[in-house]
Amino acid sequence: MADVNRGNRPLSPHLSIYRPQLTSATSIFARITGVALLGAAVLVVWWFLAAASGPEYFDLVNGLMTSFLGDLVMFAALWAICYHFLSGLRHLYWDTGRGLEIETAEKLAKGVIIGSFVLTFLFALIV
Repeated sequence: MADVNRGNRPLSPHLSIYRPQLTSATSIFARITGVALLGAAVLVVWWFLAAASGPEYFDLVNGLMTSFLGDLVMFAALWAICYHFLSGLRHLYWDTGRGLEIETAEKLAKGVIIGSFVLTFLFALIV
């Protein structure tokens, strides 16, 4: 039989009582960076295909890739690689059954965020 009170009940979890956690936000962002890295990989493949196509086309694509916007996109991709890598390490650590306490999980989330920026700037300085 149908529930006649269906429209009067709040959704679960309701927006008025739910507070997003840092751990869930960083986990969602790991998925977003994974998808963004696919876009960056397509740009790199395009650059390689342009190099194989000929000097005129390569000059066009290389000009775009080495422009300010191209450098910005590649720097963002470098950050996404670092973030995605550290987030993956965090998930591997969780898969061992360790670090699942709330305090530890939040420290790991902060470590992923801070560590991704530190690694990005270190790699950018080295390369």
